[in-house]
Amino acid sequence: MAPSDTKADNAVSSEENTQNGEPAETGFSRLLRRRSPGSRYHARNPSVGSLDRIFDTRAEPQAHRLPVVQKSMTSEDKHYANNSYGVAELRDGFFDAVFLQPEEVDFQDLMKQAELTLPYAFRKKDPLSVRNFLPKQWHEVKGVVRRVTTTRAGIRLLKSFLSFFIAFVLCLISPVQARLGRYSYVMVISTILNHSGRTLGAQVDGTILTILGTATGLGWGAFGLWVSTATGTARVGYGGILAVFLFLYIFAIACLRSYYIRTYQAVICAGIAISYTCLAEVSGTEVSWSKLLAYGIPWVLGQAISLVVCFAVVPDAGARPLAVALHQTFDVMLDGLGLTRSESLRTRRRLTQTFVSISQAYRDLVIDFSITLFDPKDVLALRNLIQGVIRALLSLHSETRLLDRPEDEPLNRLRRDRSAFDEFVVEIDEKDHFPISDEERKLVKFVAGSLAEPTEKLILSMKSALQGCDAVLMEMCGHRQYLGPPENVSDDVPGALVKLRRRIIAFSNCQDNVLASDTLPPNYAESPEVVKLFAYCRPVHQAATAIEALLVKVNEMQQRKTKHLKFHPPSYPFWKTLHRSNAQVRHDRGGVTAGSYFKSFSDIAVIIQKIKSRDFQPLPRQNDKSTEKDHDTSYATMTADELEDEWSMRKNHVRHQIWGLLHRLQGFETRFGLKTAAITSLLSIPAWLPQNHGWWDGYEVWWGVVMAWLIMGPRTGGNVQDLFTRSLCAVLGSLWAGLSYAAGDGNPYVIAVFAVIFMLPMIYRYTLSTHPRSGLVGCISFTVVSLAEVAAQGRPSPATVAATHGVAMVVGVVASIIVNWVLWPFVARHDLRKAVAAMMFYCSIVYRSIVSRYVYYEEGDEPTKEDIQASEILEGRLREGFGLTRHEIRLRAPFDPLPYSALIDACERFFEYIVTARQASLFYHPHFIRDNTEFAADLLGHRRDAIATILTNLYVLSGALRADRKVPKYLPSAAATRKQLLDRMRVLEAELAASGRLSADEKTEGKKWAQIYSHSYNESLTGCVEQLEELEKFTKAIVGEQGFDCAFTDEVWPTD
Repeated sequence: MAPSDTKADNAVSSEENTQNGEPAETGFSRLLRRRSPGSRYHARNPSVGSLDRIFDTRAEPQAHRLPVVQKSMTSEDKHYANNSYGVAELRDGFFDAVFLQPEEVDFQDLMKQAELTLPYAFRKKDPLSVRNFLPKQWHEVKGVVRRVTTTRAGIRLLKSFLSFFIAFVLCLISPVQARLGRYSYVMVISTILNHSGRTLGAQVDGTILTILGTATGLGWGAFGLWVSTATGTARVGYGGILAVFLFLYIFAIACLRSYYIRTYQAVICAGIAISYTCLAEVSGTEVSWSKLLAYGIPWVLGQAISLVVCFAVVPDAGARPLAVALHQTFDVMLDGLGLTRSESLRTRRRLTQTFVSISQAYRDLVIDFSITLFDPKDVLALRNLIQGVIRALLSLHSETRLLDRPEDEPLNRLRRDRSAFDEFVVEIDEKDHFPISDEERKLVKFVAGSLAEPTEKLILSMKSALQGCDAVLMEMCGHRQYLGPPENVSDDVPGALVKLRRRIIAFSNCQDNVLASDTLPPNYAESPEVVKLFAYCRPVHQAATAIEALLVKVNEMQQRKTKHLKFHPPSYPFWKTLHRSNAQVRHDRGGVTAGSYFKSFSDIAVIIQKIKSRDFQPLPRQNDKSTEKDHDTSYATMTADELEDEWSMRKNHVRHQIWGLLHRLQGFETRFGLKTAAITSLLSIPAWLPQNHGWWDGYEVWWGVVMAWLIMGPRTGGNVQDLFTRSLCAVLGSLWAGLSYAAGDGNPYVIAVFAVIFMLPMIYRYTLSTHPRSGLVGCISFTVVSLAEVAAQGRPSPATVAATHGVAMVVGVVASIIVNWVLWPFVARHDLRKAVAAMMFYCSIVYRSIVSRYVYYEEGDEPTKEDIQASEILEGRLREGFGLTRHEIRLRAPFDPLPYSALIDACERFFEYIVTARQASLFYHPHFIRDNTEFAADLLGHRRDAIATILTNLYVLSGALRADRKVPKYLPSAAATRKQLLDRMRVLEAELAASGRLSADEKTEGKKWAQIYSHSYNESLTGCVEQLEELEKFTKAIVGEQGFDCAFTDEVWPTD
């Protein structure tokens, strides 16, 4: 643009620059016309020095330009011109970032604050020191003995050990051992891998999967053996052919194992079968087909033994695990009602974990068949209602609960004839609060004295209602005498329901009477302590309503109770079933948290992608027919439709499917398959060399390959402690097996006694402890070595058999862990960092969606019931993500968990504030946001600044954390923009009140509840800002802060 044109444009007056009577507007000013009472558009005033003319590069003929007319400037215009240089910013689509000087942070104080959020397991110092290690081990031994002798764990251990011992004793009997052959111990291995300590449905499911897996492994191996000996040329290179068959099969089933958790049992057994077929007693001249029967028949017999023991000894058809989960859930909810400041963090974490656990209990019930008195549909409804109660209890923030302070004498005498109710005595002397006046103290005394008694009675009714529900459900499943509650707890659910409804009505009437009282001034919101009392009552009422709905459902189930058990087939969706497994399989496979962790994050990512991938389209301006015609009103907000499992048509194109497949092949599943196939193939090389057949087959060294296959994990790489523990278990199992044979010179009774002594703790470690893989290593090493010695009958010596087998298994264990360390390692601290970064980013998306859907929506586009349910579904998934993130910390290197723990805690609190804001926004409807377009236009820029600043900070922090890069020193101040918005809202509220536009009903409603919901809503968004500052502090503590020490120093900056 020529300079002369620019000057001419700058001088054009908006009053005289007209064409055909209409303003000749250009650039942004066309979009920002001010709305008058009779006009169609609204925006802020366009400036004479607008940026429109600076960015307007359209070339117009000179003939169409109007002559420049000079206008005399007033004193106000001159002041504006002298101070703004004729330039003003119209921020349509942009936001003003306010940068303030960062406050100085004391790192030591920050870490002391972080220690309060640290899980108990990480608060212990020097766990491997002799002073701490030995007392810890003794304490754990006593805990194991107590658990086995006093709980159901003893029965599960008995069932698991009994199936093993029956098979083991059969292998010690000479005729049976001779009939089954050299590999009779496969029957015992079969009973260990699919032990009997399961529910009936899980046992049948495991039996089918393990047999199918074994059959496919033997079949593929047999095919490989046939190909390797089909021709003379193939016989020469039989080792290479078998290596290819082994590599391809291990790669395929390893990928399948990491893709679909459900196939774990089948895949594990298939890997053992293919290793046996391709590595044991192979030759390039002929194939011994009988060895397939020598493996398959003992395997099927072992599964039959486990199945019979599971059905015959204290059978469990799925009712007890559900009963235990329900009983524990009600215990946690009762603790949530009795929340105190000293235990608030611990109890809230338990509530969040219970939110996840109750969903898992329902999945465990319907993923396999069950025989119970509960209909799975009723359990599903019960789960949803319980989660609703937990969601309401989580709204009872400890900060809003008002505790008893003995020094507050005037407040301690609120209830003269009875003990003070702790929940309604205000902490007015905290350092964050200003001293209150006598008038406000009287208001606090009046409100607390009026609400304390009905609220106390309501909470007591809620507690008795939950206890009654627990009693009824435990009686229905027949486990009350074993689990509780005590007999003195009433199971009169109808009576508890009537009592609770009466208390809810009395509580609501009391609130209305207090709000309608003349003692309470219209502007009581200026007394924050008074508002806090009402704000605490709101979630109490919501929790009572949720418990009422739960009571109704339990009462219905009690009335429809059947006297006989019913068989319920699996009802969980098939494609979802592939990604889930029952409780015992989750435990036995190891890495319980990791498996659910990454699947849950994948589910969250899919939902988030459906929200954030939508193109943003601003709402059309009113009466703008040209834009309303083709406008998509579903704009970047979270609605119910977005959570449906339906893909758009464009995603079903072949190209997209091919891209998705190729992209998925780059994931960790393929990498795990490659490194698993690589390590098993490398360890198997001696099996295909003729000169090594003697010692390889004689000492059964192929068990080292099997051990490597068992220890390899898709998402758990292991650490030094795992390496030491698993190797030690392999050595102990081999050594104890050698001693068992040598002690009695092969006497089967002595070997059986040694088996009882060693295998009881090892089976407990495998089936019940938190270290299943090391227990599995010990069980297999003892079984294989002891029965191999029995089959060898002292030739070679027991010491030689134990040493060779033990070394082979130790090599397999060490090789698998080292490969996991070196090749595409799973480093939990890195995944933890990336997971927390992802949760921060997800919080930003949820914040954006909730604000746009629940707060700043257009008239007539209020959130529907389906939208609220969709939000609760997503919030439940995010709660699961937070719960799993907190537990997924496996360490291999020096690692400071303090900032990570504090960062997760701050992220959780940020999310809780978002949820509270959403709940409050359902009741808080400020009139000036939607009813008054002028006020809405005035607030537009401030609202945008407040939201955009939070989104920008979350995006920057999550990106820096994920990339492990330093955070910029200066970030936009969310507190400053939030304060600007609140200040402007107060001004507009005052103007609206003074204008007389509010009706009498609106004024009455404002006096009643609007001030309370306004407080909760504004406090929640302000809490988001406070937690955002905490996120910034702890993110900088993890990745560092980027100051002026980077490459761009003052020396390389351009100077005058």
